[in-house]
Amino acid sequence: MVGRGIGAVLALLALTASGMQAETPASLSLGTGVTVEAPGGLLRIDTRRGDYVAGRIEAGTLPLSAELLGPDGSPFRLLTDGATGTTDFRAVAEGEGLLLRIAAAGPMKVTLDMFVPVEAQVAPPTGHDSPRISALAETLAAGGTTEAFWAGLTAEGTPLIEDTPKGKVMTFLWRGAKRNVRLFGGPAGDHVWLDRLGNSDVWFKSFPVPEDTRLSYQLAPDIPDLPADARTRRVAILATAQEDPLNRHPWPADGPDRFNRNSTVTLPDAPAQPGTPPVAEADPVPDRFTFASPTLGNSREITLAMPRGFDPADPRLVLAFLFDGEKMERQIAVPAMLDTLTRQGDLPPVVAVLIPSLGSETRSRELPGNDAFADALAQELLPQVAARLGLHPDPARTVLAGASYGGLASATVALRHPEAFGNVLSMSGSFWWAPEGVVADGIPFVAAEFAAREKLPVRFVLTAGRFELGRDGTPGILDTSRQLRDVLRIKGYPVIWRDYGGGHDWLVWRGALAEGLIALFGEEAQP
Repeated sequence: MVGRGIGAVLALLALTASGMQAETPASLSLGTGVTVEAPGGLLRIDTRRGDYVAGRIEAGTLPLSAELLGPDGSPFRLLTDGATGTTDFRAVAEGEGLLLRIAAAGPMKVTLDMFVPVEAQVAPPTGHDSPRISALAETLAAGGTTEAFWAGLTAEGTPLIEDTPKGKVMTFLWRGAKRNVRLFGGPAGDHVWLDRLGNSDVWFKSFPVPEDTRLSYQLAPDIPDLPADARTRRVAILATAQEDPLNRHPWPADGPDRFNRNSTVTLPDAPAQPGTPPVAEADPVPDRFTFASPTLGNSREITLAMPRGFDPADPRLVLAFLFDGEKMERQIAVPAMLDTLTRQGDLPPVVAVLIPSLGSETRSRELPGNDAFADALAQELLPQVAARLGLHPDPARTVLAGASYGGLASATVALRHPEAFGNVLSMSGSFWWAPEGVVADGIPFVAAEFAAREKLPVRFVLTAGRFELGRDGTPGILDTSRQLRDVLRIKGYPVIWRDYGGGHDWLVWRGALAEGLIALFGEEAQP
């Protein structure tokens, strides 16, 4: 009988079809297996429009033909035409009643595994990484309110931090937005939309985080959805981004308003940040002068910050060129921090050369791989600083330090002028960058440049945040910094690597700068 194949099955189907009007179909009920003898027949599933059904037909090694019919007997859906073994079926009914017609040369077992009426087709409550959000969802489902939830958070502060079987979970929250809320900063490494809990006043987003997390963030409620291009719509977040009103740790604490303050969170295992806060007796001496560069065709005010009464002939003296100098001074109080580290014996005397960026357009032009900018630093600014201070710079005691594009510039300036700058401290360097028109061949551009040249007399500290991941298939800062690290080590460069439980964040860089300088020039550092 098996050898009769599909043609025989089709003949059987024709027989069952010819007798269908006289046949009273057996009913197929949920969870009940019905055995249908050869040559086959009809089974009825009682449905209404929109009901969901799923089941299976087991015919063993016999070829099976099966189809679903509408309530009037018209063909609705072919399930199989000659398959053997088990045939699964799923369908949404389009009317009152659904017929299943089957045919095979032997007995067949039919089971209805699932029947979901249209009114019951509602997804179950979504599980939440946060136990307290899950509990609140249950409270709301039972007719409760969010009042006790918000009262607890007002007392303890936000973000919500919980220990779960999967590890530490951090939940960011906003109360009462009308349209949307977005997280600016945070563990995702990008702007992330918060979810609304049902129709409540709770907006939230949870993240698993490492035990050593430190970060700063803002929340942006009700961002306007502008009739504009994608970039304009994206930067609209800056119109409403502000501190978290329930967070207990604003930064800077004396920011003039909520839009000019971030909120911060530091977990207990986050590394200490040497020199922060600065000691009360920190008393660095500032000296400011105008640096006019013929090479760059512009001028800017340079700030020098130095220990009071330092000796320019001291062989231990460190000369630190710091990019984004205005932010180094305002965001992380570099002069007081360095003076504190010197007073505490963690660093020898350090003279900081704070180089401002002159705005985002100039910064984006000068810092990424700009030979003219590198020449201006080595051939114009460095000699002026040396003459002003009365010292003879030693490249082994001179360091370039910066974050993001500043971290990239630290590496590329040293690559061009190792005779002037013998140390690089790159924090979250933008090593994804390549000159326009250059396509990376599996290795970041700057890493490839170092790989292609003879080893230079330069030492490196490279740092990145573990949240600084790539997007849309493009490697991020963490991955490209690791690639540069590996290339440098293969070439024989001294490289110190550190990653942090944080993101692209001045709060993280504050500690990374201090730790990096100590690693290069502290008492235990190797020359």
